[in-house]
Amino acid sequence: MSLVAIPLFFGANQLYNGAASGGDCTDTSNASTQPQESGNANAIPANYLALYKKAGQQYGIPWNVLAGVGWIETHHGQLKAPGVTSGENSMHAGGPMQFIPDTWKAFGVDGNGDGKKDRYDPADAIPAAARYLKHNGAPTRMRSAIFRYNHLVSYVNSVLAAAQNYASGSFDVVQATGPTCADMNGAPVAPNAVSAQVITFAKAQLNKPYVYGAVGPNSFDCSGLTSAAYHSAGVTIPRLSDAQYWWGARVPSGQEQPGDLVYFDYRHGHSGPGHVGIVYNPKAGTMIVAPHTGDVVKIQGYKSYPGGPVGFTRPTAHNGHNGPTKRL
Repeated sequence: MSLVAIPLFFGANQLYNGAASGGDCTDTSNASTQPQESGNANAIPANYLALYKKAGQQYGIPWNVLAGVGWIETHHGQLKAPGVTSGENSMHAGGPMQFIPDTWKAFGVDGNGDGKKDRYDPADAIPAAARYLKHNGAPTRMRSAIFRYNHLVSYVNSVLAAAQNYASGSFDVVQATGPTCADMNGAPVAPNAVSAQVITFAKAQLNKPYVYGAVGPNSFDCSGLTSAAYHSAGVTIPRLSDAQYWWGARVPSGQEQPGDLVYFDYRHGHSGPGHVGIVYNPKAGTMIVAPHTGDVVKIQGYKSYPGGPVGFTRPTAHNGHNGPTKRL
């Protein structure tokens, strides 16, 4: 086993089998819960068990998942094979958690504070594995994070089977393939029927891929999503983000409402902003947006977006002319 980069060649249903979900969102509130040990955890070397638990608490990864990775990779450092305690295996992986050099360079941790990042030292390798899983979406997207560790569905299933073996009682892995309930809850009621339909339409597109130039139904770019959402409510707005910016009534920051449009990336010499999303929860500062190539339609913070929003508009306040009717 090793940390290698291999493309995804299987259906999502295989990877996400067993994912916890319900309704329009996935409850991730217990994703980082640290389960009690089963009797089978007694077989884990004491120093490894302590390190799994420490890293689990530090990075919010269930300790038994880290133990599952450690078992499948090297039997908690006890496997007699090249690349476990020294050297590398045929895939250039080394150490008890089997890091290849490039991945270790990016995610290595000095877990014991000795001034070194040593992939052969479990005190460094185990928290590094937790850091890597966290980077790839754990604990709320656990199956996909483990898959990034080693690109085999069978590997994901084996790690989770071992994790279940080490936990007392049932252990439910969380795999949020769409929005989380924490993102979805608490949004204020849309101010009118048009805005409500815009939000309803946008939520129905969550997890569809971003494709430049796409306007649906199976994929979208940023302004393709916003224009399609308003079209679903019987309102025709311009296709592109820069034209949308000049079309709707301008809304002062702090007064935006669900269904308003939020804009970013207005660069010198351009005709308007290059990116747009749909305000979802103004209190939380979240929007529904098609972000960029390689991503999917999702709920994302607009207040924390790099550079911040450059403005908000309300298409429902437009008067049918080329430009905003007023500043609200």
